Amino acid sequence: MAQKGDQLDRETISCSICLDLLKDPVTIPCGHSYCMGCIKGFWDGEDQRKIYSCPQCRQAFTPRPVLVKNTMLADLVEQLKKTGLQAAPADHCYAGPEDVACDVCTGRKRKAFKSCLTCSASYCENHVQPHYDAAPLKKHNLVDPSEKLQENICSRHDEVMKMFCRTDQQSICYLCSVDEHKGHDTVSAAAERTERQRELEVSRQHIQKRIQDREKDVKLLQQEVEAVSRSADKAVKNSEKIFTELISLIQKRSSDVKQQIRSQQETEVSRVKELQEKLEQEITELKRKDAELKKLSHTEDHIQFLLNYPSLSQLSAPTDSSSINIRPLRYFEDVTAAVSELRDQLQDILREKWTNISLTGTEVDVLLSEPELKTRAGFLRYSREITLDPNTANTRLLLSDGNRKAERTSQRQSYSRHPDRFTGWCQVLSRESLTGRCYWEVEWRGRAVYVAVAYKNISRAGTLCECGFGFNDKSWMLICDTDSYTFLFNKISTPVSGPGSSRVGVYLDHRAGILSFYSVSETMTLLHRVQTTFTQPLYAGLWLYYVGDTAELCKLK
Repeated sequence: MAQKGDQLDRETISCSICLDLLKDPVTIPCGHSYCMGCIKGFWDGEDQRKIYSCPQCRQAFTPRPVLVKNTMLADLVEQLKKTGLQAAPADHCYAGPEDVACDVCTGRKRKAFKSCLTCSASYCENHVQPHYDAAPLKKHNLVDPSEKLQENICSRHDEVMKMFCRTDQQSICYLCSVDEHKGHDTVSAAAERTERQRELEVSRQHIQKRIQDREKDVKLLQQEVEAVSRSADKAVKNSEKIFTELISLIQKRSSDVKQQIRSQQETEVSRVKELQEKLEQEITELKRKDAELKKLSHTEDHIQFLLNYPSLSQLSAPTDSSSINIRPLRYFEDVTAAVSELRDQLQDILREKWTNISLTGTEVDVLLSEPELKTRAGFLRYSREITLDPNTANTRLLLSDGNRKAERTSQRQSYSRHPDRFTGWCQVLSRESLTGRCYWEVEWRGRAVYVAVAYKNISRAGTLCECGFGFNDKSWMLICDTDSYTFLFNKISTPVSGPGSSRVGVYLDHRAGILSFYSVSETMTLLHRVQTTFTQPLYAGLWLYYVGDTAELCKLK
């Protein structure tokens, strides 16, 4: 009895916030007492709402009450301390808001040590002891403390659900198996758990394999970033050295070339890091999923395992890393070669035609400007090998030949859901972004094919004006018919004349704002040229309207 009295006193003079003996006790208007520091800290967290409440009874006070030390209670605590009373050493055994409480304890409940699936109750270490001592109770199924025991009880028969109906994919009790689930494929929950556990382990193996693959991909991407940076640094250094030799004539152009290199470097590094970030995010998600599955695999409660397994076993689609291709480390050597050639040409001009050089530098600009391309060989200097992005392809388009060829089909393809996919029209964009000078060719077959370029942020669903190539200010399109051509931009169509050909060439000078379409046969014939300002990187696009029509991005090297 003395021990019970001591426990009552200890609880009476303990702070319900820190669970220790009261320190500088204060009593708030509702009558409850706390340590001055504890209640101050609690109310500091409520300052934003300007409404202050009691942690126990939740009575609210406005304005914030002024705290005054309760001297009588403070003296009582000190007297009890002198008699040997200290803070309850077993406070950690009592259940907090986040703990599962013992169902048998009266008064202040202790933390549950085990939950019994047979009794549908939770017990602390003291009250669970009969399950270890009494023979009838030893057969009960004890698991780690759980707040979801009620989910193990059949709502129809009020019996523990120890079976699983594979026909209906749900947990059931024994009476269910002879009632509404009679004749169904039913097994014990333990047997079903064993089967799902095997599947779980296979899923974890797949996840771990994907983590290893993605970590290798990230390492390769990091190497490419470093290679791009080294090559860019070398190109800048060489370019500056060459331009120093011509500083009296082309000092301004030296700065321009350096800026161009850095811009290309930024574009390349940005592209690689974007994919790298996606892969790192996928690794993080896979590790999180693996941790959840690992935790689930150790769950002793079969029902909880079966309830949570379907949602946790689903894996997101892996990031497409087929574009990871570590190229030879020659990113900017062509810049150095071009500048060296220009230096030689300018030196010859300075020796032979010195009198024709204007001191204003205007002629230097002319010399450095890109001459108009006339031959196909000239265009091929800027050829880009580009591929089609499966994540953007409409489901009526079949991609083949390494994602370079698209065919309009009558049947839908089984592509995965993706926010970049065109849903309204049979369109597809390239995987690669296009900046600088680029040239590519499209070989087409059928009644008509639409060859286009577009910004990446063009809509993927909606009206024709929102997502159709050429019907908005985010895309430019050439309609190639069997006997005619038509250019379309922002819903404005322009008839185009020129020789018919099954191959169309597209030349882009992004910086100069030039976009040109050519009919390609034995000669190059200009069909239409656009002079504008491009504000974003462009992507090559194809639009196939008639079933059976095909278009292919040609290999030019």
